[in-house]
Amino acid sequence: MTRTRATAVGFVAVLLWSLLALFTVGSSPTPPLLLNAVCFSIGGTLGLVWTWANGGLGQLREVRWTTYLFGTFGLFGYHALYFSALRMAPAAEAGLIAYLWPLLIVLLSGLLPGEHLKIGHLFGACLGFAGAAVIIAGGGSTGFQAAHLPGYGLALLCALTWSGYSVLSRRLGDTPTSSVAVFCVATAIASGGLHLMVEDTVWPDSAFGWASVVALGLGPVGLAFYVWDIGVKQGDIQILGTASYAAPLLSTLVLVVAGIAAPSWGLAIAAVLITGGATIAARASMRR
Repeated sequence: MTRTRATAVGFVAVLLWSLLALFTVGSSPTPPLLLNAVCFSIGGTLGLVWTWANGGLGQLREVRWTTYLFGTFGLFGYHALYFSALRMAPAAEAGLIAYLWPLLIVLLSGLLPGEHLKIGHLFGACLGFAGAAVIIAGGGSTGFQAAHLPGYGLALLCALTWSGYSVLSRRLGDTPTSSVAVFCVATAIASGGLHLMVEDTVWPDSAFGWASVVALGLGPVGLAFYVWDIGVKQGDIQILGTASYAAPLLSTLVLVVAGIAAPSWGLAIAAVLITGGATIAARASMRR
């Protein structure tokens, strides 16, 4: 697979993550860890079935246990920290801090062998972050408060976890993407265990709720992780990091179309910032 095609495949994950908010709203009132367990069970099971159908189960036995531990930590750690941060701090501020991960991917990618960080990458990532900030903080912000520092800290750890997982995955280029299925299953088990300890069990109360849960498991919390794995291992990770800022923009557009959110000038400004940032980063990579 060419570098350009792998980058395009990786961007499919960003498109799928743009549906995360819509389906999460639809899955209410299911608590987050239970939702995590169910969705990752769907994504992991489908991955294992696909691997079996393609005769790749034997490859999974050759993957080192440390790799499985790394992948599970990345998927489970990110989501556990994210949901906890939003419980302990206002959603706008916590979400903004957690969404530092695309910027961190661009910065950390400069440490990878064969990668070179340019001013265009930095400038593009900063523009993308500004656009994401407009989207996330557009609903109103109460400002940073000392009482919410634990939540802010968890959100920062969340960003570090996903950016670290994405960049370090590049060093596991010889590990088959089918291993992500095991990451998902292990994450489902860990999420289910934590759910039993800290949450009340509440299942979707409508057909639409169950449809939203299934859609999450198939797309944003399923297929997205497989195509992202291909992108970060074989594609241009710096372009992917910058382009990831499109997720909050696309997510807001989806909510507007669905009638859940209202259009605004902030949305238009964010579109310009994010598109401009991704274009600048892409041009920096093309001049490499």
